[in-house]
Amino acid sequence: MSKVILVIEDEGAIQRVIKAFLENKGYNVILAEDGLEGIELFREQQPDLVLLDLMLPKISGFTVCEMIRRESRVPIIMLTALDDDVSQMKGFDAMADDYITKPFSMPVVVKHIEAVLRRTDQSFVPDRHVIRYKEMTLDADRFSVSVGGKSVSLTTREFEILKFLLENTNRVVTREQLLNSIWGYDYVGDEKIANTHIKNIRKKLGVDYIETIRGVGYKIEKENQ
Repeated sequence: MSKVILVIEDEGAIQRVIKAFLENKGYNVILAEDGLEGIELFREQQPDLVLLDLMLPKISGFTVCEMIRRESRVPIIMLTALDDDVSQMKGFDAMADDYITKPFSMPVVVKHIEAVLRRTDQSFVPDRHVIRYKEMTLDADRFSVSVGGKSVSLTTREFEILKFLLENTNRVVTREQLLNSIWGYDYVGDEKIANTHIKNIRKKLGVDYIETIRGVGYKIEKENQ
């Protein structure tokens, strides 16, 4: 069955380009022109993925993302002209799964969509194991993380990054390894996106267990070190 993608975008020309390209790739596309309509269609249609502009009439894209996250883990890709670091951080704080800036290439957007959908399909297969590190517990089966007994809300990608680092404790994980493992070999974009996710994870955990190895990548030390 074809995947259903909800596109929440107020510019008609961009809507038409996205719709035509995605339908040509075999996706079913639903269009919304403002944030309020986007929320209504999301609840009615239950899409497999949401492409979300941020500067929308009625309700901003950030608010739309937060509202969807209260109800669902459906993948959300922000598609916006806001390319500054603050906006990107705000987008990931709202628990978006990806962030693409305008102007964009539709073949690249499709690659992002394919990678996000693939990760999502894989991430909900129970691993049936729990990883504990100091005050932190990661339950791969329940897709949950807690620190000192307090639940921490992570996006699908943040969860996968943290899990990958914990599974490679005491090893330096390069940015390239993260991109290959978490984003997929077909990832197209700036390697610095990994830095943004690591910053978000640290902020949400409230503890600095992840060490940055300058110019290389990241590392979580063994617990007894």
